[in-house]
Amino acid sequence: MNIDDMVKRINELYKKSKEEGLSEEEKIEQESLRRQYIDNVKNNFRSQLQTIKPNKPKN
Repeated sequence: MNIDDMVKRINELYKKSKEEGLSEEEKIEQESLRRQYIDNVKNNFRSQLQTIKPNKPKN
């Protein structure tokens, strides 16, 4: 599942939870999707940080 589909499904589940409530399966799916999304964001951030090199101070 790509990130756009994941966000779309997370939003659908959130909206449904506010309107009518979620089944246990949907709650588990929502929790899993949120965890995957957060892990993805963290990994992307770590990758970006690893490419940053500090500037050497000028003497």
